Amino acid sequence: MKIKIINTSRHPLPGYETDSSAGMDIRANIDQPVRLEPLERKVIKTGLFLELPLGYEAQIRPRSGLAAKHGISVLNTPGTIDADYRGEIGVILVNLSQEAFVVEDGERIAQMVIARHERASWVEVEELSQTSRGSGGFGSTGTR
Repeated sequence: MKIKIINTSRHPLPGYETDSSAGMDIRANIDQPVRLEPLERKVIKTGLFLELPLGYEAQIRPRSGLAAKHGISVLNTPGTIDADYRGEIGVILVNLSQEAFVVEDGERIAQMVIARHERASWVEVEELSQTSRGSGGFGSTGTR
């Protein structure tokens, strides 16, 4: 699949790190380092602009290494970039650790997954079909 992209950053285009990767790493495009204090969140710009085909979205997800090593995550995970959005991609990073973290220019801050999606139309009914689970939720299917 080919996707139109404008790269105003100083960094390479997002890319897959391995042949089997689902997500492409995206990098911070900032003029100076950004310090994230514990529990603080900030939008980090990327210098990337996309034109996605209708029926697709770009999902912005955390990088597992940043999350495991430093407690850095993407706040609205996954963040969605819609096919009609033409603005710069910004990533909402949050520091869930107890120590400050500094985001450097060019640092891989998130991953982007391109995904097909469907549009739903509602059918209002008076009742839903029965299942063995029923209305059980939040751990009702067991602990194994």
